[in-house]
Amino acid sequence: MPIAGIQALGAVQQSGYADVGSLMQAGGASDVTGVTGATGASSASGATFGATMTGAVEGLQQLQSEAKTLAVKAVTGDLTDIHDATIAATRAQVTLELVSAVRNKGVDAFNEIMRMQA
Repeated sequence: MPIAGIQALGAVQQSGYADVGSLMQAGGASDVTGVTGATGASSASGATFGATMTGAVEGLQQLQSEAKTLAVKAVTGDLTDIHDATIAATRAQVTLELVSAVRNKGVDAFNEIMRMQA
């Protein structure tokens, strides 16, 4: 992927359209100090990551709802600018891809930790 595409994701995140940015602020994805030898991860880190993912999913649902509302308005002719519907749908799609990628990486990291302990 070209670097311009990655910078576009950052612009979406910085403009407030993706709640996934709170992952780094909350320390959920970068907090490796909570990993312990026998239990995997501390409950505080797990709770932070879970709360962050819950917030990200809620933000995603809001974006999808907005995109659906604008799509219905576009189909019924109530929307004056079709670009709004296209932009909302693209934001929802990019956010969905980002949230699912973060979730997949979290699951992969958890599985790797579990393999280390076995």
